[in-house]
Amino acid sequence: MGIGDDIKWDERGLIPVVVQDYSSKDVLMVAYMNKEALELTLRTETAHYFSRSRQKLWLKGETSGHTQKVRAIHIDCDNDTILLEVEQKVAACHTGHWSCFFRTWKDGWTVTGKKVFDSSEVYKNP
Repeated sequence: MGIGDDIKWDERGLIPVVVQDYSSKDVLMVAYMNKEALELTLRTETAHYFSRSRQKLWLKGETSGHTQKVRAIHIDCDNDTILLEVEQKVAACHTGHWSCFFRTWKDGWTVTGKKVFDSSEVYKNP
């Protein structure tokens, strides 16, 4: 039996993945995996996802170098959501913030999260 056998993939063959920092327990991001992304993640111990907008696999950090080393993989009670515990290199969010969840609601959205790199420098177009 393989890891993907019990997973309840959605109609597109995807499963949502909540990504949490292994040490701080901060929720870093939510992404999606297909079976190939999950298998690559297991084989390399580095997080791979499936981009719904680009319709392709992607290695987290392939452009920025901000990779995620997988420390643990969990599945929820319904077998329809994965939780990855990772060692995050630099930051998870493409905006330069540590976590994609860097805004908090209080009479409007306020930036409360830590910005750790300049996204215009990392993702500049040649």
